[in-house]
Amino acid sequence: MKNWAIVGLGNNPERAAFGVAKLLQEKGHTITPVYPRAETVHGEVGYKSLSEIPFRVDVVDCFINSQLVGKVVDEAIEIGAKAIWMQLDVIDQSAADRAAAAGLIVVMDRCPAIEYRNRV
Repeated sequence: MKNWAIVGLGNNPERAAFGVAKLLQEKGHTITPVYPRAETVHGEVGYKSLSEIPFRVDVVDCFINSQLVGKVVDEAIEIGAKAIWMQLDVIDQSAADRAAAAGLIVVMDRCPAIEYRNRV
């Protein structure tokens, strides 16, 4: 799964999403920032919402509060994403269950950067 939409990714290098997105790029993934200001990050054009992305998204990676993730999960289902990834401390079992019922792979309360480090 190469195309990752990263919800909550802006140009703040202090935020975890910024570093994780860079690592994903370095590992060969295409990243698409999804952020209210639709900023270009790491050279990739950003969008305000998942539904604005004009190409297929494989993974929707969520760097947002648990209280907000349900709406993003529903949008990921609507756009036909293959997987939803909820970052560390992003937990919504109901949203995870909806995604799984729709056929998406669900990862919750984990970080892809940590997972890559654990593979070595």
